[in-house]
Amino acid sequence: MTNPTAAMLVIGDEILSGRTRDSNMHHLANELTRHGIRMMEARVVADVHEDIVAAVNALRGRWDHVFTSGGIGPTHDDITADAVAAAFGVGIGIREDARALLAAHYERAGLEFNAARQRMARIPDGAALIDNPVSTAPGFTLGNVHVMAGVPNIFQAMVASVLPTLTGGAPLLSQSLQVNRGEGEIAEAFGALAADFPELSMGSYPFIRNGAHGTNLVIRGTDGAQVDAAMARLVALFGQG
Repeated sequence: MTNPTAAMLVIGDEILSGRTRDSNMHHLANELTRHGIRMMEARVVADVHEDIVAAVNALRGRWDHVFTSGGIGPTHDDITADAVAAAFGVGIGIREDARALLAAHYERAGLEFNAARQRMARIPDGAALIDNPVSTAPGFTLGNVHVMAGVPNIFQAMVASVLPTLTGGAPLLSQSLQVNRGEGEIAEAFGALAADFPELSMGSYPFIRNGAHGTNLVIRGTDGAQVDAAMARLVALFGQG
């Protein structure tokens, strides 16, 4: 059985301006790998309604799951929920279960549940809430799109809430070999090996250390026996370095 696939859509001007460094993509890729879901694509878009709509529709039509981060807070530029609703052609409004969660949270904190905070209870019609144990404001799942906050610790908590509900596949296994040769020297033999194992993914990642060229060769796959066999061939070709 082929593993499910996923894409990530990172939303926010602050990422594209360089003001904020994205760490959510790295976290999600690691978690999906452990869950047996292959992350196939990632995009970053600005806080522009039509661009978010277009990206959501492109990604959800191609991959089994889409994970978004950013743009679901209380300010005017938090437009992700509206854009996702538009992408699916559904309405959006304050939902009672989300409103109740937030109202209780702000009451406990002794803070006013003002109009800006109530914006975080606006959920597209037909969506299921994603639990947020960090700051209460929920994310949501609509179809195959999982909409989550951009703040890293909240994003990570939401990923932990969503993943157990998704059907994964076999965990992706990985082995690597460091070769003290440049890519150009090993490319032909490595390519031939990859052709012999079409169900595995093989990649080469060059580096320069102390002025010398080297390459990290990585073999990935869900079949442990095939990964082991390919790695044995790789070591036979290039030795231990």
